[in-house]
Amino acid sequence: MQENIGVIGAGSWGTTLADLLAKKGHEVTLWAYEPELAEEMARTRVNSLFLPGISLSSRLKFSNSLPEAVKDKELLLFVVPSQAVRGVIATALPYLPKDVVIVSASKGVEVESLKVVSQIYAELLPQDIYRNFAVLSGPTFAREVAQEMPTAAVAAADDAAVARKVQTTFNTGFFRVYTNNDVTGVELGGAIKNVIAIAAGISDGLGFGYNTRAALITRGLAEMTRLGRAMGAQAETFAGLAGMGDLVLTCTGDLSRNRTVGIKLGKGMRLEEILAEMRMVAEGVRTTESAYKLAASLKVDMPITEAVYRVLYEDKPAREAVIELMTRDLKAESI
Repeated sequence: MQENIGVIGAGSWGTTLADLLAKKGHEVTLWAYEPELAEEMARTRVNSLFLPGISLSSRLKFSNSLPEAVKDKELLLFVVPSQAVRGVIATALPYLPKDVVIVSASKGVEVESLKVVSQIYAELLPQDIYRNFAVLSGPTFAREVAQEMPTAAVAAADDAAVARKVQTTFNTGFFRVYTNNDVTGVELGGAIKNVIAIAAGISDGLGFGYNTRAALITRGLAEMTRLGRAMGAQAETFAGLAGMGDLVLTCTGDLSRNRTVGIKLGKGMRLEEILAEMRMVAEGVRTTESAYKLAASLKVDMPITEAVYRVLYEDKPAREAVIELMTRDLKAESI
């Protein structure tokens, strides 16, 4: 069934999902913050800034006008950096249709409020719109999805019917979507895995091996699960696509921006230099700050997150941070 859909955010993931939906036969408008990018995509059918080399569907429409992109839509997919979510939603709010389904694919925790993205939407949206809210997450590199490589993701919503609606809308022969009712858990998995990926990258940059990376992934999963349980999430969610799945992908894949940041830190580059080189947002940099503060506020032990925070924001040498992690007081393995 054809739907009228708006995709807000023309980074690599937003562009990929907009293209996927257009190729399924939906009427899709992709909103780009940069007017020159919207014009270029309309003219060339390529997002050379964020998804170079991928030809976009001839059905896909482009806009730099947020009101135009959201009005009269049946479903809206927001794929903007987590720190920009509040401003974008506030701007779009007057133009949102009352019965629209809203899907968030942003991954992070807001620094100022320490809220996950769904909590920002719950704060800003009228209840009759928020009841149709869902999140889409999982182990998904945009370029591989754009190249139609088999991929699995998860749609989470409080209302099972909303989750099934999102599942049906996005599912294709190469993009398989599962449903889940643990919105907080799915969101935290997508956010905290970026912090652990920076740690894994630091390890790689320092020249450590697979043993070190495996330890970081496993203990990183424990940190993620502890924080999730403290926030009311279901522990089993973190064994799934949005938890372990996304964590493994982001900590090991060469397409991971957060792992790339970590590698460069491990090799001695300063954070300011690294970010100046990057076009796309590495969500884990800001999420490290918010996750560190959130864990402190909830009294949750997250030593890997704390170590990454010290490296990013207190200029602790990466090798010293690893030594401190390895020489902490001995304890039993637990979540």
